[in-house]
Amino acid sequence: MSKRKDYISWDEYFMGIALLSSYRSKDPNTQVGACIVDGNNKIMSVGYNGFPLGCSDDEFPWDRSGDEFDTKYPYVCHAELNAILNNGGRSLQGCKIYVALFPCNECAKAIIQSGIKEVIYISDKYKDSVNNRVSRRMFDAAGVKYKKIAMSRDELKISFKEEDI
Repeated sequence: MSKRKDYISWDEYFMGIALLSSYRSKDPNTQVGACIVDGNNKIMSVGYNGFPLGCSDDEFPWDRSGDEFDTKYPYVCHAELNAILNNGGRSLQGCKIYVALFPCNECAKAIIQSGIKEVIYISDKYKDSVNNRVSRRMFDAAGVKYKKIAMSRDELKISFKEEDI
């Protein structure tokens, strides 16, 4: 008997972890997850977008428009930053980060400062925004590679049913 041939690639696996992490986000509009991996394909950390510890997601705003003070934007920690902070202080030098959405400029700064050397993403839907143009400029200057992931499939099914295990 030969080994199974339809297993997922490392990129698909780690992006899958990032996407699964996004399901923890309580943001009603945008759910993003991130997964940081070292050079030996070991998961260093995961994160998703949400409020900082101690800031109740029932008491802080989720709005996207209006007075900036009353929107989510000044409060929410993005998935990339959360993954970096959740790492527990270990070195991230030379790691890769998998994230569904291309990082904003604030996350790009944290990625660069933490020593992460590659960003793998699914969507760059804000490509022309100043934030994302700044991110690419900083990544290029700091030698951080970035690439859109090439998936061999459009979806994976995850079942929690006992009979499917």
